[in-house]
Amino acid sequence: MPDMQSPVVVLVLSLFAGAIRVSTPYLFVSLGECLTEKGGRVNLGLEGILVSGAMSGYAASYLLGSPWLGVLVAGGVGLLFGCLHGLVCSLPRVSDIAFGIALMLLGTGIAFFLGKPFIEPQAPMLPSIDLGAWSTSPQLHNALHINPLFVIGIVLSIVLQWGLRSTRWGMTLRLVGDHAETARAMGYPLTRIRIAATAVGGCFAGIGGAYLSLVYPGSWNEGLSSGQGLMAVALVIFARWQPIQCLYAALLFGAAGALGPALQAVGVTHGYYLYNAAPYVLTLALMIINCRPDRTLAGAPGELSLTR
Repeated sequence: MPDMQSPVVVLVLSLFAGAIRVSTPYLFVSLGECLTEKGGRVNLGLEGILVSGAMSGYAASYLLGSPWLGVLVAGGVGLLFGCLHGLVCSLPRVSDIAFGIALMLLGTGIAFFLGKPFIEPQAPMLPSIDLGAWSTSPQLHNALHINPLFVIGIVLSIVLQWGLRSTRWGMTLRLVGDHAETARAMGYPLTRIRIAATAVGGCFAGIGGAYLSLVYPGSWNEGLSSGQGLMAVALVIFARWQPIQCLYAALLFGAAGALGPALQAVGVTHGYYLYNAAPYVLTLALMIINCRPDRTLAGAPGELSLTR
């Protein structure tokens, strides 16, 4: 049996635990954006929705005394912002890219304004599933402390992957996102389908925000998100618009985000803040690697504004 005190083992376990903790908001936001883009829309306002979800979830948990009610409220706030994006972008001559940026500023502004009273109070946190109670190793015990939202995210990615390929609603959404004129000729209500997809995508992003404030890091402050909503758009491109690949990509980004604390756990303290920039460096690297004419938008829905 490997020595649990070995620096290599500690580093691997810390990266494993950190990848799960850090990847969960990436997973929910990327799944939401994947669903939105499958319908032919791009929502750059996910950062604002994520921050609004974090604030509203934390506030609801504090005021109502239940973190799960906080998650529901955060999802509802994300749903409303997603509906707003879908409705406004259905109007003539409205750019989904431009309005997404406006929504990002609106969401973060509202969250910062309404969230000021909740910076100091401590709200109830979401409980975790302890899968490592059998172990006497603190490192292994910590690595196997998993939050239910991560498990829900895994199930959601599998269900979405299956649903988009094998169900009527999934094939309809893909048709709307790939060939709008064909879908219109077949009698499908394009506007309603896109609004629904964008609204559900916003709901997922709101839940991802609730994870930030109610699990990890587990507080509400104005610097909580660190651009994760914007990075999710790049993550979806890297995942080639496939929900199950969004799961793998989120874990990769999560491991990058956990690199700094994992190295600190084995005594590497020099360059700590530089290591914390690993997710942003990874985003740039993936964009450079994938920015080739033959693969940049391979698999992208045909109606996306990115492809037109």
